[in-house]
Amino acid sequence: MRSLKVELNYRKVEEREMADRCFPNKMPNFVAEITETTTEEETTSDSLLRLLSLPYPTISERFKQAGLSLKQTIVRETWVSKGRRVKDFTLYTGALGTAFLLFKAYQVSNNKHDLQLCSEIVQDCERASRDSRYVTFICGRAGVCALGAVAAKHTGDEQMVNYYLAKFKEIQLPRDVPNELLYGRAGFLWACSFINKHIGNTTIPSSYTGPVVRDMIREGRQLSNNNSSPLMYEWHGKKYWGAAHGLAGIVHVLTDMELSPEETEDVKGTLRHMIRNRFPSGNYPSSEERDNDRLVHWCHGAPGVALTLVKAAEVFRDQEFIQAAADAGEVVWNRGLLKRVGICHGVSGNAYVFLSLYRLTGKVEFLYRAKAFACFLLDKANELIMDGKMHSGDHSYSLLEGVGGMAYLLIDMVEPSQARFPAYEL
Repeated sequence: MRSLKVELNYRKVEEREMADRCFPNKMPNFVAEITETTTEEETTSDSLLRLLSLPYPTISERFKQAGLSLKQTIVRETWVSKGRRVKDFTLYTGALGTAFLLFKAYQVSNNKHDLQLCSEIVQDCERASRDSRYVTFICGRAGVCALGAVAAKHTGDEQMVNYYLAKFKEIQLPRDVPNELLYGRAGFLWACSFINKHIGNTTIPSSYTGPVVRDMIREGRQLSNNNSSPLMYEWHGKKYWGAAHGLAGIVHVLTDMELSPEETEDVKGTLRHMIRNRFPSGNYPSSEERDNDRLVHWCHGAPGVALTLVKAAEVFRDQEFIQAAADAGEVVWNRGLLKRVGICHGVSGNAYVFLSLYRLTGKVEFLYRAKAFACFLLDKANELIMDGKMHSGDHSYSLLEGVGGMAYLLIDMVEPSQARFPAYEL
């Protein structure tokens, strides 16, 4: 046990770390929308509060225009300026992320040019990914083939649909492949689910995914070794809990698979283990037995776990998961206004927690919180980035790290009930 003095010093260090990572959330818990007879200028001199007071149809149009404009910048920086040639094909930091953003823009605006450009970028990603040893949607060839098939389906090109599906089915999972989302089996299975959602439920049959699921369950049980969690996994020697490399991401994918009753109970039990062992703050450790309560990201911490709990609540209709998801949402509201803009570990990704909770519960308070995070970005992100107070990511225009994620969120805010965290929620 720590002494009281050590404990107090530890808390002070944690408080400083949190201050370094996030802006204090000074936004009101709720702002009433102005009426049609009230002008925006009559409300307040605070530009953020003015945005928060706008009726949703009005702010939705602003989100749309800002997102589509930013999309054009991202296309220019990641595709046109690169000579329309792909080096980094991945969705995480590369050209496939731009293609995925274009597909989202097409879904919202029905602009066929966006769909065609998406298809062109995917085609060059397919060339660039042929020698890749990675098999996942976010960082591997599976994402290229899956998005290629879906984009071709929307263009009506059945020949290309069949081409990409054939290439997808040629992907072989190495024996030493991990189980996590970014580089492992979970990321491959997510690609299978993405294809089935957009092309047809049996396009990738359970006879194809089943052996992969069985391997994941078997390895999860082995590493658990009668631990209090029925399933446990390692990546690079650490028992991670987060969405990118750990339990949250793996369980999220498994809930979409055909499971036996025993496997279903293992999935539920794993989530209950995480809930029981969360921090007193409501946040979640980045890995097993980790005691540093500082990360509030999709990749590590409450945001990714919250999205998984929402998924579990949708599938299992378990009140414990619904409440735990809402509790995690409180952490994100209080500590999730990060000094980064992106999806993986930034404000854009954290906003999806509230969109997910809104979809689950229908409660307007969650839609307001998503709107608040999006308005914060719309109002302040460019200035904060220019002033060096906010990080635009090591790959500034990418989908998961940079302003590509902000563009994706703003476009997704147009139809919030349909919004899904990119490459995580289906």
